[in-house]
Amino acid sequence: MADSPENNTVAPQITDAITQTNVKVLAEAPAMAMGSLYQSMSNSIAMAAANQVYAQQQSNISFQATTTIGVKSLLNP
Repeated sequence: MADSPENNTVAPQITDAITQTNVKVLAEAPAMAMGSLYQSMSNSIAMAAANQVYAQQQSNISFQATTTIGVKSLLNP
């Protein structure tokens, strides 16, 4: 009785559910990869912007110090 064809068939609802699950998992992979790529890119761009702001602040301090020294040397004989 265990070898009868009636016991070896799978209901179409089961195969449809398994097929849909496999397709869903396969369809999610590119979206997850692109999401990860976008997060990495946005993090890199944010770090570049932060570094640029830091460099600009440091150069402004250097420019102020240079201007102060120049004005001081002009006013003192």
